[in-house]
Amino acid sequence: MKTKHYYSILWCLCLLVYSIPSSYAQAVYEDERYVEETDPLVLKKLEQWQDLKFGLLMHWGTYSQWGIVESWSLCPEEYGWCQRTKGSNPQDYFTYKKEYEDLRKTFNPTQFDPNKWAKAAKEAGMKYVVFTTKHHDGFSMFDSKYTDYKITAADVPFSSHPKANITKEIFDSFRDEGLWTGAYFSKPDWNVPSYWDPYYPPRDRNVNYEPEANPEKWKEYVDFTHNQILELMTDYGKVDILWLDGGWVAKTPKSAITSWYDQQLLNNENGYLKHRIINQDINMDQLVAKARTKQPGLIVVDRAVHGKNQNYLTPENRVPEKPLPYPWESCIIAGGSWSYSFDAKYMTGREAIHMLVDIVAKGGNLLLNIAPSPEGTWDEGAYQLLNEIGQWMKINDDAIYGTRSMAPYKFDQICVTSKPDGSIYLIYLVGEGQQTLPSTIEFPMASGTKKMRAKLLQSRTRLQTKKSEKGLSIQIPDKLKPSLLKTPAFVIQLN
Repeated sequence: MKTKHYYSILWCLCLLVYSIPSSYAQAVYEDERYVEETDPLVLKKLEQWQDLKFGLLMHWGTYSQWGIVESWSLCPEEYGWCQRTKGSNPQDYFTYKKEYEDLRKTFNPTQFDPNKWAKAAKEAGMKYVVFTTKHHDGFSMFDSKYTDYKITAADVPFSSHPKANITKEIFDSFRDEGLWTGAYFSKPDWNVPSYWDPYYPPRDRNVNYEPEANPEKWKEYVDFTHNQILELMTDYGKVDILWLDGGWVAKTPKSAITSWYDQQLLNNENGYLKHRIINQDINMDQLVAKARTKQPGLIVVDRAVHGKNQNYLTPENRVPEKPLPYPWESCIIAGGSWSYSFDAKYMTGREAIHMLVDIVAKGGNLLLNIAPSPEGTWDEGAYQLLNEIGQWMKINDDAIYGTRSMAPYKFDQICVTSKPDGSIYLIYLVGEGQQTLPSTIEFPMASGTKKMRAKLLQSRTRLQTKKSEKGLSIQIPDKLKPSLLKTPAFVIQLN
């Protein structure tokens, strides 16, 4: 993950920015022009995806053994969240890198049970899964024939396990429970020599040589990337989403690089451009076309790369302040970090439900990240969280699935969703420790709208309504308030 440092602000140049404040970058990213898809199969699937609302993201790799952030400690960039702290000598980069890569030799998650995960996700109301088939460190969690740095390699203890091809096992288990499958795939690969050439030391997250000066080597990398993705699209059953990370690996017009570089030198008091901008064209249009011959209608998310191959946008670990006018999904950490953290503290069920409701009311989807342990298990806190969400969803999911944003998307403590059949849902977010509820909810309907009937989804109780100056007045009987206060949120359906 960690894409918050590179959001697009120069639309015509498709350049990625790393030095501007992240809050500003997020706002720019969310206001970015969206390029509409034209493939009718993709458009249909994208509409279906917007109905799903709730999905699971899983970051998992050899790094879980150290309980560190995924991949990023290999990258020679100075960020506090990815400092090297493990290994015998973290002060020596090359010793650290070797020991990190040797983690494969002890990776043996023998308690791996994807069926249990899939059942828990389904019970929580999740409708799709996105799994990290490969992160930036290059370790493939699938049986790729294009690398030996993979879960099924002979020097990985788990390779002899009957479920060694982890990606296949996860996809099969989640499909069996009726969930869509999505393949997270990192475009940069910090292990393969055609991206980080061992002749040169890595300088930052980018390719460590000049692709245009070494076209044969760069072509080798492009072919490698295409081949691995096409493996996933060919050998792993139906795949619904290709979720590409590493937005700096993208086509950048050469004519733009100099002007952007000069601008940064002028703006940076130290005269140093921290992140190089390099044309890393991997022929994305061609790759997407090839992938869709294998998986017709495939949704492609080329994260943080403005263009037609970013079918939906992915605000990272935050919720936008307002509805966005295009398909989008907030990817959020459930507890700890993206990768496994020892003694991780998970958000409460109330917090997760309120977040889901807020996102859905703004027209988005929630992709909630849970990281498996080195043994191949989820923490009990993760199961408890999903159970709490699931108990609420069983009663109130009519207000979530298949809905769209509706003005006003939020007023007071109430979020609003709607469906094409004219149903409107008012979702009252009950605060932690809240002791009272209003006797009347004033819904600001447009003047001239017909009077609507109201009922509580929790008890199917009909509620009295009447037209008012503000719109529609809905009565909440005192006898219902004690039970409503015990819930994270309650829903009033209008039709």
